[in-house]
Amino acid sequence: MRFVYLALISIMFSFSGCSSKSIEEPKEAVAQEEKSSDDSNGELAGFADEFEAKEIYDPFSGYNRAMTGFNDGAYEYVLKPVAEGYKAVLHVEVRESVRNFFNNLYFPMRFTNNLLQGKFCNAYEEGGRFVINTTVGVLGLFDPAKSCFELEAHEEDFGQTLGFYGVKSGPHLVLPLLGPSNIRDAISLYPDSLLSPIDYSEREYWTLSDTSAEYIAAKSLENINYISLNMDRYDKMKRDAVDLYPYLRDVYEQYRDKQIEE
Repeated sequence: MRFVYLALISIMFSFSGCSSKSIEEPKEAVAQEEKSSDDSNGELAGFADEFEAKEIYDPFSGYNRAMTGFNDGAYEYVLKPVAEGYKAVLHVEVRESVRNFFNNLYFPMRFTNNLLQGKFCNAYEEGGRFVINTTVGVLGLFDPAKSCFELEAHEEDFGQTLGFYGVKSGPHLVLPLLGPSNIRDAISLYPDSLLSPIDYSEREYWTLSDTSAEYIAAKSLENINYISLNMDRYDKMKRDAVDLYPYLRDVYEQYRDKQIEE
């Protein structure tokens, strides 16, 4: 609920020779205020309408179903009400800027995983996006890299990198508050966290947060802001699901397979 910048103009023009597939947009119509083109979970909701059922290895189904119920209750009775209040106070453009800021911070994760998969043009474009959005985009609050230079984000994480090299997903696993995952993707959270500038441990390089309190505050803001922009999508998925747990499980696993294939 399952989710951080101006280079020389001549360098920007050279990106045209490094074209690659961009991430698909969701297929369902979404109100203008609720658009969130840079987040993968928004695409997950769109992908839900077109996936084909396949057998999922799920030996932890009892635990997973209970955790799905817990996560859904936390969302409905805690996270969603807070996000609705947050949404009522802040205009959508402000919330989109907050989303852009956090997306920009996660550049190291995208850049590194693109390199690890040999997607050098994608990594090059990610570098250009970071330079443009950090400078012209005012520390990532805006996304001129996309609006002016048509440079799309290339979402890659370590779970996709492992999948790219043939590592199987393993059993499905629902994580507390984070939602659907699997053994491969859950393990991959740790190496990805080493590339995140949002942390609570001492590091030799700059991080947005240095203490547990700062980390919790930053992650809370990021997640509440994300929910405020995407709650309609999750509500739609719940309406479409006859049984929420297997529905979310199947959509997640097939969406991750689709990401790895791309």
